Amino acid sequence: MARTRGRTQDTLPPHRLILDRGAVIALARQDQRARAVLTAAWEAGVEVAVPSLVVAETTRGSARDAGVNRVLHAVGKVTAADEATGRLAGSLLGAAGSIGTVDAIVVASALAMGGGVVLTGDADDLRALASRHPEVVVQPL
Repeated sequence: MARTRGRTQDTLPPHRLILDRGAVIALARQDQRARAVLTAAWEAGVEVAVPSLVVAETTRGSARDAGVNRVLHAVGKVTAADEATGRLAGSLLGAAGSIGTVDAIVVASALAMGGGVVLTGDADDLRALASRHPEVVVQPL
């Protein structure tokens, strides 16, 4: 069981799983750890979402997108960032002293949805952005 900021993922209300670029790519490559997390989320009835900027990070409009497209189709929910989410992402960047705009949008999207678990291949950067928000838990792959 993974530990994140002093608690286990199992102590959180299992209501949402947000996938970042690393998680989408891992799923597209059929990574067993990522698939196990996604399968467990689906079995528990957890909402799974991908922020729209993650789609931009993971697709290039070619046949090479097939694996990512399968993941996006299976997840079925892509969330769009509005102005409020963008402003929240900007404040997260300022608070963390970061320049990882897409990572900040992922965390801000999680916050805008009411919190959840972010599955990521980039845990350190996302943890820094989410550090003041206990409703967002970063789960590394």
